[in-house]
Amino acid sequence: MENANDIDQRLTELEIKASFTEDLLEQLDQVVIRQQAQIDLLIREIANLRQSSTDGGVGAPRSLRDELPPHF
Repeated sequence: MENANDIDQRLTELEIKASFTEDLLEQLDQVVIRQQAQIDLLIREIANLRQSSTDGGVGAPRSLRDELPPHF
């Protein structure tokens, strides 16, 4: 049978592990929030690029002849 001291030590170790787990979970949550913001930004940028390519904007497809250097 375990004595009260062993039980207290085990309880303290479990509390420490729970505390570290909570900290890790908060860090991971912040990473997910940051990644979602980046994904949202990239989705908007892709939508803008698609819109500009359909409007004949800067992203419009060009002929390869337009890409030749001047010495050709």
